[in-house]
Amino acid sequence: MMYESHSEKDTRKIAEKFASDIRSGDVICIDGELGAGKTVFVSAFAKALGVTEYISSPTFTVVNEYSGKIPVFHFDVYRITDAEQMYDIGFDEYIFGNGVCIIEWSRNIEEILPRGRYEITIRRDYSKGDDYREIKIKKKA
Repeated sequence: MMYESHSEKDTRKIAEKFASDIRSGDVICIDGELGAGKTVFVSAFAKALGVTEYISSPTFTVVNEYSGKIPVFHFDVYRITDAEQMYDIGFDEYIFGNGVCIIEWSRNIEEILPRGRYEITIRRDYSKGDDYREIKIKKKA
């Protein structure tokens, strides 16, 4: 699916709608340039799953864990230079655990991601306005 967002509010609505179809065990990969709105999307997604805590990008800690209707494991792998580093933090336990994993900058660890996952790409297009985002969501089998 391809969605158009013209504001942060639109992006949040898209994330909330997407969250309604998510189940425990799902892996969501989210990519886009710096400032594209990845963390805004993750924040609205987590809130839709019942997370009440403030959502921040775990750039330096790699993963933040949140409790909700389904546990949410929010990864930011921007600083990961070797996918094997993920095993040091127990990546397998998260991926095969009882929560939802949402991974920002997932292309940095593509070789260790499960086949069955959602892939989300957020792209800016300044010719359509400073707040415009194209959000593509696809299920990879």
